[in-house]
Amino acid sequence: MKIGGLQKLTALDFPEKLACTVFTFGCNLRCPFCHNASLVIKDEDQEISEDEFFAFLKKRKGILDGVCITGGEPLLQNGIEEFMGKIKELGFLVKLDTNGAFPQRLKGIIDSGLVDYVAMDIKNCPEKYPMTCGIDNAKEDFFVPFKESISLLAQNKVDYEFRTTIVKELHSLDDIEKAGQAIKGAERWFLQCFNDSGDLIKPGFSAPSKELLEKMRACALKYVKTCEIRGV
Repeated sequence: MKIGGLQKLTALDFPEKLACTVFTFGCNLRCPFCHNASLVIKDEDQEISEDEFFAFLKKRKGILDGVCITGGEPLLQNGIEEFMGKIKELGFLVKLDTNGAFPQRLKGIIDSGLVDYVAMDIKNCPEKYPMTCGIDNAKEDFFVPFKESISLLAQNKVDYEFRTTIVKELHSLDDIEKAGQAIKGAERWFLQCFNDSGDLIKPGFSAPSKELLEKMRACALKYVKTCEIRGV
């Protein structure tokens, strides 16, 4: 496991739980609006050890409910299953943030009972996925693994959410309509207002208006049970 950072306390990242958040290095995508660019490009000078993390976690037993594992893309990590298992053995819940590019690995983690909550990014409507993910010359079947992960979570074997970071320059109301069709029937979908963290892969993006976000939410509710806006 390549751990790039640790947020020792969060009441926001794990719904209705008090948790810490572990950040992993590396990602298979290059979303230009990504707010964790230093993690994506593997700035491993900031790495902390698993021993250091678990020493911290043991001191938080009875205080924290769970651990959020985010990135980067955590499912790129060697030993992610063992890492999750150690967390569960200590009595903590596990939340996984993923882009959905590795459905078979995600399935194995769910089937093994290693995760309690999954948050999967829905980058955009299917036809705009390569552009939104920063992948040039993508193959025609680029969206297939993401679709498989959507279908996997729709089986409701684990609690989950879908979430889309809305960027003014990348997302239109029509895009949300098409993305909604791709996840039709989902339990919950969060529309996250883009925020320039200062650590972007590519500058030049901005937040949508609150009015547009509300229109997108109304559109999304045609396809999912609940939809909320975050970050406004």
